[in-house]
Amino acid sequence: MNIFTRARIRHTLHRHAIPHSLWTGIVENLACLQGMGAVEKAHLRKLSTLFLAEKHFVGAQGIELTPTLRVTIAVQACLPILGLGLACLAGWTDVIVYPAAFRVSRDSVDEAGVVHHEEQILAGESWSRSPLIVSWSEVEQDGLANHAGRNVVIHEIAHKLDVLNGRTNGFPPLHTGMSIPQWSTALNAAYQQLLARVEHHHRTCINPYAASSPAEFFAVVSEYFFCSPDVLHTHFPDVYQQLQLYYRQNPLLRQPLKHKNTLADTQKSEQW
Repeated sequence: MNIFTRARIRHTLHRHAIPHSLWTGIVENLACLQGMGAVEKAHLRKLSTLFLAEKHFVGAQGIELTPTLRVTIAVQACLPILGLGLACLAGWTDVIVYPAAFRVSRDSVDEAGVVHHEEQILAGESWSRSPLIVSWSEVEQDGLANHAGRNVVIHEIAHKLDVLNGRTNGFPPLHTGMSIPQWSTALNAAYQQLLARVEHHHRTCINPYAASSPAEFFAVVSEYFFCSPDVLHTHFPDVYQQLQLYYRQNPLLRQPLKHKNTLADTQKSEQW
């Protein structure tokens, strides 16, 4: 990072600082941030400030873009990149916010060349260089502790990270030192296990939507990694370990003491 970049960042952090009362009010109420240490919170605040300065928020269907709305979305968008850096979210600018779930219409072509028109109701959407689109009502619900394992902002940010390899396939660019075979084996085994349970109409330990595709599996397990790490670690420990290495975070350490007794092996595996 050169001197001009550092100066620009310092200027942004000073000029566009998130007010203390607004910041604490949001952080203290978001379930996915409970247990986070002071150093992590300070870094998250810095990233969130830069995110707000770089991204352009657009309100759809008359929704008011309040400071609380903007900061709440920014904080959750920056949580997955706490150990990765804001550069991972470059290449796109707009954050479009709907008041509630929104309808999209698409035409798709099957293997026989037949065009199918589809309409879907979505809570969020994102592509490579397209806007990040979320439903505010869903974001508000995701912030509650009783909505554990669900976070539309983290889900869509996971797709943004996934596509950095060229396409969304559940295989984001891995860091130097990470093993591609270990990543593939861990995530594919868990995906196949989940897929079999869904196909046989058995109960699943995570959102069955994860069985839709490898890309959706990566996005959903990323939600659990940050919002219900104990569930992911219990049922898919190998997946948890790979996400721990990729995101360079260990959300289990933020959990209540009763969960920390399971962390000895996890802590030994940290390699960054």
